[in-house]
Amino acid sequence: MEHFADRLRAAPQSRLQRGAAAEALELARELSRRAQLAEAPGAEPRLMPDAGMFAAADQITVAGHDLGLVLRDENEVAEAARLVQEAQKRAGV
Repeated sequence: MEHFADRLRAAPQSRLQRGAAAEALELARELSRRAQLAEAPGAEPRLMPDAGMFAAADQITVAGHDLGLVLRDENEVAEAARLVQEAQKRAGV
């Protein structure tokens, strides 16, 4: 997750505009959704807002740390890592 966020911070604006930022936001929203469901299983998760392409790396970092606090076992950790790796590939950074 940190590696992906760092790559986004270093990416040129053109790459962010071509979809890397949108991919990052989608990942941040999914990580956030999973963290919220783990913390409050009966509550409807709130949607992480789009704070702009230059905030996408920070959004991944925050959502990933939140999720990391509530993961219960290594299978959940592996699933979260898989999500990040796949998003990074799709983003091309």
